[in-house]
Amino acid sequence: MWPFKKHPTEPVLDPTYGDPHRKALIRALEKRKWKWARELLTMAADPDELAFLMEAVGGVDGIQDWIGEWIDAEPESTLPLLVAGCHAVHWAWEARGGKLAKYTSAEQFRGFHERLHYAEATLQQVIAREPDNVTAWAWLVTSSRGLGIGAVEAQQRFDAVTRLHPGHLVAHEQRLQYLCAKWSGSHEQMFDFARGAAAAAGPNSLLHELVAVAHIEKWARTERAEANDYIVSDEVRTELLAAAENSIFHPDYIPAGPGWAPRVATFAMAFELADEFDAAWHAFALLDGMVTEWPWMILGDPVEKFTVSLDYVTANRS
Repeated sequence: MWPFKKHPTEPVLDPTYGDPHRKALIRALEKRKWKWARELLTMAADPDELAFLMEAVGGVDGIQDWIGEWIDAEPESTLPLLVAGCHAVHWAWEARGGKLAKYTSAEQFRGFHERLHYAEATLQQVIAREPDNVTAWAWLVTSSRGLGIGAVEAQQRFDAVTRLHPGHLVAHEQRLQYLCAKWSGSHEQMFDFARGAAAAAGPNSLLHELVAVAHIEKWARTERAEANDYIVSDEVRTELLAAAENSIFHPDYIPAGPGWAPRVATFAMAFELADEFDAAWHAFALLDGMVTEWPWMILGDPVEKFTVSLDYVTANRS
């Protein structure tokens, strides 16, 4: 069915997704060379590319220890505040850990909320000075989930992003998470949002990935036997294939650009779970051995789970 025949490259976890701009930014931040980092961030061509770079910022350890130097050196600039705030959101989730609330300690929650309040205060400073800073609004969408911000304000934050950049991928993904049953919503709210966003996006858009995320989220929150019956149902498989045909399988789609790899990986996982092995193989071939934290971290160690999934798909494809 698909044109890819060779086995993809040996799986490797790559936080840069093979992107030299992101790699250079990570290196600059690790070396605390904020002037270099500033230049790299200001080179971002659009809000999606800046969001892609800010996701990398979040993964660099220790920024909170020295970011004050940059803030003090450039008090008129909002960029160091933006870096501090976006990094602190990720830093907060490090304190919390990735387990469900019932498996998270009170101490972890304290650290989580302390860091999120710092992130909120910093990002709000950016908004006060630049009301149309789309990246600050996008990361406030994420922090609204962690702090349990009410539904009205959470919606307003998301609306502020889409007013400025309607197709902002990260903001849509974070809004979907807010609407998940495990946070502040329900399966129904989650699917309504995912399907509505995909319908509005049109063809050749990665926003169709939201449909796959929603199905994975429901599968993960359902008792295992029922979950497996659900994910292999004709209805789910048909919807996953349609979403992929409008995005990563679209004739005009090129596996490149800001943050493409984890979105393709989401389809790879969803198709493997749904026993759509030819489609899963096509997604794995696009990745060509590139492992990302998301979505494989849902199952365990990303490299291990990627490899197991790929081997299973290889053994079962037609």
